[in-house]
Amino acid sequence: MLPQSTFADQVAIVTGGGTGLGYGIAERLGQLGARVVLVSRNPEHVEPAAERLRQQGIEAIGIPTDVRQPDQVERMVEETMSRLGRIDLLVNGAAGNFTVDAEKLSVNGFNAVVGSVLHGTFYCTRACGLKMIASGRGGRILNIVATYAWTGGPRNLHSAVAKAGVVTMTRTLAVEWARYNIRVNAIAPGPTDTEGARAALWSDPEISRRVLGRIPVGRFGTVAEVANAAAYLLSPYADFINGEVLVIDGGEWLGKGLTS
Repeated sequence: MLPQSTFADQVAIVTGGGTGLGYGIAERLGQLGARVVLVSRNPEHVEPAAERLRQQGIEAIGIPTDVRQPDQVERMVEETMSRLGRIDLLVNGAAGNFTVDAEKLSVNGFNAVVGSVLHGTFYCTRACGLKMIASGRGGRILNIVATYAWTGGPRNLHSAVAKAGVVTMTRTLAVEWARYNIRVNAIAPGPTDTEGARAALWSDPEISRRVLGRIPVGRFGTVAEVANAAAYLLSPYADFINGEVLVIDGGEWLGKGLTS
């Protein structure tokens, strides 16, 4: 879809890049010329993932980082600058989720998800954004949200609250930082066939059947479909798109109400 040199010489930081959608997006950016920094709080994920990219000829490094900790985020950004010299693209993909009835959601569970999704997105966006502003070149930021950020998400209160905050952050910064040549957009993937999603959200065959029944196109999304959309929004071909949330869900959210 995009020329192979679309991101030549650019540096892309992808949080949550060790597995799932984050890895898929990082891989696609690397295939299009980017030098990739994979960020995950789990060292067991990040270095093997970086090695898989290097085996494809992609320049990639892994930096273990808990995005909920602003000091770790600052260290990750400084290490990126020291080793690669610039930051052009940021994908905020680090997240966590589990389904639970709201009355059973603990304070710790709520804080863990909001910390990763909302606070982590702010910490990374602020740290990388300041480098983009200082460079004079600007940059591109892409946040990963979910459609229940605007419909509400029964049994996903913690994640819905956090994702709604990220949508608002996306649109606010799109206006404030446009003068620095920084575009900020988001994608909202629907049910996508990844190992993590299968284990956490629809491991039970009956739940999987119900989820598929809500998707008009009748199937789960693929990592490649999400990665291609992410690459487009980060590319120069989307330079007049700013503050937008692109839904990639086969039409699922169009029939979704506030019922469980």
